[in-house]
Amino acid sequence: MNFTATTRKAQGTGASRRLRRENKVPGILYGNDKAATPIVLDHKEIFYALRKEAFHSSVLTLNLDGNDELVVLRSFQLHPYKQQVLHVDFQRVDPNKETDMRVPLHFHGAENSPAVKISKGLISHLVSFLEVRCLPKDLPEFIDVDLSNMTAQTILRASDLNLPAGVTVVEKAGEDTPIATVITDFKEEEADMAADAAAAAAAAAASAPAEGAAAAAAPAAAEGDKKAE
Repeated sequence: MNFTATTRKAQGTGASRRLRRENKVPGILYGNDKAATPIVLDHKEIFYALRKEAFHSSVLTLNLDGNDELVVLRSFQLHPYKQQVLHVDFQRVDPNKETDMRVPLHFHGAENSPAVKISKGLISHLVSFLEVRCLPKDLPEFIDVDLSNMTAQTILRASDLNLPAGVTVVEKAGEDTPIATVITDFKEEEADMAADAAAAAAAAAASAPAEGAAAAAAPAAAEGDKKAE
């Protein structure tokens, strides 16, 4: 994905407020042993980009003052109640060095699994993303998770996933992150209701995946991003 920015010359709280009144977004570009560069972005472009799941989990091409740089989104800050982006941080990436990145999980096949069809269970998703390490060129937009072989006795773990070549999960030594499990300790009627609710939630998430990603990232960004001016 491509987007544009320019170097920000005026800095400080007052300057940032003026930029926001002009529908601009202040930001910072850092990394690759280079000095941090204050930047300014178009609010409309970045606001709609943040609604796309891929913008949060892909290597992006930033055109800064006419020169292209590979970057990843590291944090952003949203206004508490307005539809306004207050600040964005990007990190430069070296195409020849591995980078760590959160990648969303895309689940499918639950309705065809023995856990649901035979055991009348409900498959519970335990995580929605994984931290992976790879070269920028190998970074997947998402990781496919096939649930169709799950049984009532199954716990799906990170080691069970079919990861793209060159991609590894970032975990502690000996750790194997649980991805999904099966719930069967309720009545059949409750299982049907739970399955219907899960299907409805999945359909809603599929229709607006990036809105959920932005909403999930915003609290962490608001807490961790202390550079907003």
